[in-house]
Amino acid sequence: MGTFIQLVIDGLSTGSIYAALALAIVLVNQATGLINFAQGGLAVLSAYVAYACVNAGVPLLLAVLIAIVLSFVLGGLLERFLIRRFEGGDPDTAVVVTIGLLTLVTGVTALIWGYNNLQFPSLFPLTSVDVLGAVVSVRSLATTATIVVIMVILQVLFQRTKLGLALRAVADNPRSSALSGLPVGRLLMVGWGLAAALGAVAGSLVAPQLTLTPGMLDGALVYALAAVILGGLDSPLGAVVAAWAIGVLENLVSVYVPFIGHDLKIAVPFVLIFIILILRPQGLFGRKVVVRV
Repeated sequence: MGTFIQLVIDGLSTGSIYAALALAIVLVNQATGLINFAQGGLAVLSAYVAYACVNAGVPLLLAVLIAIVLSFVLGGLLERFLIRRFEGGDPDTAVVVTIGLLTLVTGVTALIWGYNNLQFPSLFPLTSVDVLGAVVSVRSLATTATIVVIMVILQVLFQRTKLGLALRAVADNPRSSALSGLPVGRLLMVGWGLAAALGAVAGSLVAPQLTLTPGMLDGALVYALAAVILGGLDSPLGAVVAAWAIGVLENLVSVYVPFIGHDLKIAVPFVLIFIILILRPQGLFGRKVVVRV
C-alpha cells in the first residue's frame, strides 16, 4: 500500500509539471484560438532570464517577477509583429509558425547561455514530509498547490470576467467582435502576453525540479499537449486533471503492468488520446462546438 501511495504522489508531482505548461497552452488557445507549440521554449527562456537576474544579485522572487513582466511584453510583441501576419488565414500555417518560433527561441537561448546543465534555485523549501507513509517534498506540494490556484484563476477569468469573455469572443469570431466594438488587436496581444507570463511562472516552478537547459521542457511539451487534448482545449480544469491522470497512470502502469515497464510508459498518454478522441473528441471537460451552416 505504501508503494502505491508513493507512486500516486510522485505521479501527481510529475503531472503538475505537465499541468503548468498545459495551462499556458489552454490560455493562449482560449485567447487567440491557436495552439502555441512555442510555449515551452518561451517558458524556458523566461526561466533563463530569471536565472540571469539571480546571478546578478537580484532576489529570487523579484527575479521571477521581472521574468514574468518581460515575458508578458515579449508575448504581446510576438503576437503583434509575427503571429498577426498569419491570423485569419490557414490555421495550419499559424501552427507551423509557432513550431518555427519554438526552434528559434530554443536556438537563441542556447546561443546566449549554452547547453550546460544549470541549477535553478527553488522558490520553496527542499524539506520533505510524511503523507500516509509516503515521502513528499514540500516543493512538490507547493508546486501542486500553485497549479491549483492558477487553474482556479483561469477558470474565473474566462467565465466570470469581462476581459476573459472578450478574449473568448475574439478567439471565436474576430470579425463579429470587431463589429461589436471590441479592440481585437489589443486583446490578441493581451492574450499572448498573459500566456507568455503564465509560461514564465511554469518555467520558474519546473526548472528547480529539472536541470535548466534550452530543451528542458521539450519532453514535457508532448505530455502537456496530450493533457490539453484529453482535458479539453477550452478547460483549464480539464487540462490539470488530465495532466495529473497522465502522471499517475504512467507511474502505476510502469510498476504494475510488467510488459509496459519504464520503457513503454510513454505510450500511455497516446493510448488515452486515441480512446478519448473516439469517445469524446472535445475532451473530457471540453465543450462541443456547434457550427451553423
